[in-house]
Amino acid sequence: VQLQASGGGSVRPGGSLRLSCLASGFTFSDYYAIGWFRQAPGEERESISCISTREGRTYYAEFAKGRFTISRDIAKNTVYLQVNNLKPDDSGVYYCATEWGSTCHDSMTYWGKGTQVTVSS
Repeated sequence: VQLQASGGGSVRPGGSLRLSCLASGFTFSDYYAIGWFRQAPGEERESISCISTREGRTYYAEFAKGRFTISRDIAKNTVYLQVNNLKPDDSGVYYCATEWGSTCHDSMTYWGKGTQVTVSS
């Protein structure tokens, strides 16, 4: 199983980004959960959102409700994280992670390398 996160970049406050997480080694008809996490410099990694690949059930951390949207493309084996109205506090490295099952947690088995998001004016 491998994950490849992409789509990060430098944006101004109020901008949007769509992050992608391409998964290989399994298909979305399998029973996996894929989560997005982020880590700012000097801070602990935090969970943002989670989706079950087979059923499409979603979960959002409280801070992510309203500005973050997780979705999946079954044909492309890809999970997306749309982030709108970006704020400087959203800056950090964004990771996707996965493992067999239906829930996400901080110690998931497989992790991608992360993609950097920088929000500044």
